[in-house]
Amino acid sequence: MTPDQPPRPFSAPWEAQAFALVLALHERGAFAWTEWAAALSAAIGRAQAAGDPDDGSTYYRHWLDALETLAIGKGLADAERLHALEHAWEAAALRTPHGLPIQLSDAERALAG
Repeated sequence: MTPDQPPRPFSAPWEAQAFALVLALHERGAFAWTEWAAALSAAIGRAQAAGDPDDGSTYYRHWLDALETLAIGKGLADAERLHALEHAWEAAALRTPHGLPIQLSDAERALAG
């Protein structure tokens, strides 16, 4: 980024997707903003207690933590299945050469339902 360019609101596409997912779920009535604020605040607090550098670089990881907590708590997602899918994406990312799209195997896609 050069000095004449404004800062980007998201440093990676997944951050924008996480942001959009929270907005979409709220618009569909999955949770109130007060619930979201409490969940995000709790996620940030847990991270800070665990030594998060609190420099903004991990902000959207806290969004994911808060979203996962709300989704499981409201019955929108099953914790075991969600964690299995998370691990499947991690494994797929590790085996994917840099610059290529990450693709799940047929077995991993079955986890997504």
